[in-house]
Amino acid sequence: MASPGKRFVWSALAVGCVLFGSCVCGVAQEGTAAESRRYAEQAQIALAQGHYEEAEKAFEKLRALEPGVAEVHANLGLVYFQERKFEQAVPALRQALKLKPGLVKSENLLTMSLSELGHYGEAAPNLEKCFRGSSDAEIKRMCGLQLLRADTGLRRDSRAVEVALELNRSYGDDPEVLYHTGKIFGNYAFLTMQKLAQVAPASVWRHQTEAEAYESQGSNDAAISEYQQVLSVDPGRPGIHYRLGRTLLARSRQSNSPDDLAAAAKEFEKQAMHLLPRENPLDRNAGLGQPAHMLEATGGREDFHRRIPQVEPLLQEGDEDLVLFVRSVEESANMAARIDYRFRELHGLLRDDHSCPRVCRQRHRSP
Repeated sequence: MASPGKRFVWSALAVGCVLFGSCVCGVAQEGTAAESRRYAEQAQIALAQGHYEEAEKAFEKLRALEPGVAEVHANLGLVYFQERKFEQAVPALRQALKLKPGLVKSENLLTMSLSELGHYGEAAPNLEKCFRGSSDAEIKRMCGLQLLRADTGLRRDSRAVEVALELNRSYGDDPEVLYHTGKIFGNYAFLTMQKLAQVAPASVWRHQTEAEAYESQGSNDAAISEYQQVLSVDPGRPGIHYRLGRTLLARSRQSNSPDDLAAAAKEFEKQAMHLLPRENPLDRNAGLGQPAHMLEATGGREDFHRRIPQVEPLLQEGDEDLVLFVRSVEESANMAARIDYRFRELHGLLRDDHSCPRVCRQRHRSP
């Protein structure tokens, strides 16, 4: 049984008159009219039930009886297309167009079949024409997806991105479209980053790209090295101290390294200090650099924010630097508390669990 999608494609592309035998019977010789009608009816029933093999056999017999009827070849070509027999679909559809050049649906099918076979150069112009000009939403969608394939095969990556954007605008809720356009965008991003590595291998942009990629893969050693390269080129680059601290923290959790933990705390503090407005230097008594329990005792991060003039409007506007600053302040305070707690724990200086601030206990107990 065919899927609903295949039946919809059939209804969109079928050349209707042969299905009911009217065209066949109108031109058939008297002796073959009844037999032609019988095969046409068999094909119609098989198609309605989604039995493409039976429909194929009926149309092949009908083609032998009526070789001069374009619609017979057209519908047989469509059956082959539905069965993904593209090598057989191409000659059938070519013959249909030879007999009747105005069969637009057959032309679209032929173009898509050529694309499926990898003949992108021949298929691309008509795929473009179909995608830009078809008034049928399903045909436009099918031609657009095939045009993505053709443009990619012809290495016309920029044009593939343009088609992908248009497909997303027209079919934004279609999972198949989203899957294929997502691959196009991902491929284009990869090619762009590959070119960056070629044209500027020692640039800060290349090192930051590598660092972010390594971090996303969990390759902390490589990510840390690349982030450090970024800072060696541009020590004040926004957000890098925070990202480096975050990666050091991740590695410390893997290796239980106190050195990485201490280094992470330093990076978070550097980021926080770097993001402070120059005209409003932070009073260190407001919380930064203090143990976490002191930060909490002064009212927590909300009180900390109130000590920095003009913070609230920036928070409401969603300022990215300020968001990064808030994270860095919190991480720095957490790191200071954790290091202090770990030191006292190792040296037997803890009286009870309450001597560790709440945020420290939460962090210490996390895996």
